Amino acid sequence: MGEAVVVILVTGMSGTGKSTALGRLAQRGYRVVDTDFGDWVEHVPLGDGVERQWREDRVDALIAEHERSGRTLFIAGTVWNQGRFRHRFDEVVLLSAPLDVMLDRIAGRDTNPFGKTAAERARIVADKAEVEPLLRASATAEIDTRAPLAEVVDRLAALAHDDSGR
Repeated sequence: MGEAVVVILVTGMSGTGKSTALGRLAQRGYRVVDTDFGDWVEHVPLGDGVERQWREDRVDALIAEHERSGRTLFIAGTVWNQGRFRHRFDEVVLLSAPLDVMLDRIAGRDTNPFGKTAAERARIVADKAEVEPLLRASATAEIDTRAPLAEVVDRLAALAHDDSGR
């Protein structure tokens, strides 16, 4: 049997480039799943609001499938229950950028409507201050996405330790 299959979580705040980086990894032949799209997330009451969380049965099945596949899997997402899967990830990569860069990217994107309202931008500012430090504490690597996109993608691909993207 070959090397162990690698499962890599790519996480970070909105506007740090998770979807863009995964798109480039997919172009290189890697299997990627962006949990911001599709049926991966549900909204559940938490405290005095509603939070996004992974549908754990679906994410568990996805990871199990890839553990049998022999290929690397990149999963992107930032949800409050991602820590429940920490033991299933070989790497947890935090993509980061300064707040002004994130807000500029969000204002200019047309692939995801989140962050267009004043309330959503206020949430992004609060999450940058409150959530990002928690993500950083659990990450095995951090990549500043002000670097050229090709460099960001090269660094992610280097974590795969295989040739599934070639």
